Amino acid sequence: MSERATGDPDAAAEQELVAALRERGQRVTSQRLVIGRLLRELDRHVTAEEVLRRAGERLPGMSLPTVYATLDLLADLGMARRVSVGGPVLYDPRTEDHAHLRCRTCGSVEDLEVRVDATPALAAAQAAGFAPEGAEVVVAGVCARCAAA
Repeated sequence: MSERATGDPDAAAEQELVAALRERGQRVTSQRLVIGRLLRELDRHVTAEEVLRRAGERLPGMSLPTVYATLDLLADLGMARRVSVGGPVLYDPRTEDHAHLRCRTCGSVEDLEVRVDATPALAAAQAAGFAPEGAEVVVAGVCARCAAA
């Protein structure tokens, strides 16, 4: 019985990545598979440097440019989301539209569970002659941990 037939979500996600890479004419490499798996397993906002540290445990010798290129490729394939909220770019396995909280004290970034409709902002940008690729809603402030400290 194939992994896909077992209903294993990790196997299905990996098969989806393999299919997306092949559809774009990209090679299916062990680095791409390991990074895709790590992003799903960590299930939170991560930096490329953190992915490199974790990936190095599984696949020694990986380079930071490879990690950046792969994370950007995953974002282009719709399997990750680039989150730029001040500080280093983060990669989020959650790809649907959602807002973020960013602590100005410790720099933590968390998902904010609120419906986001960026349609009016994207339409206004397009009407102004801009070619929008997306919109981010970020609420900045101080997280509960830092406020209590």
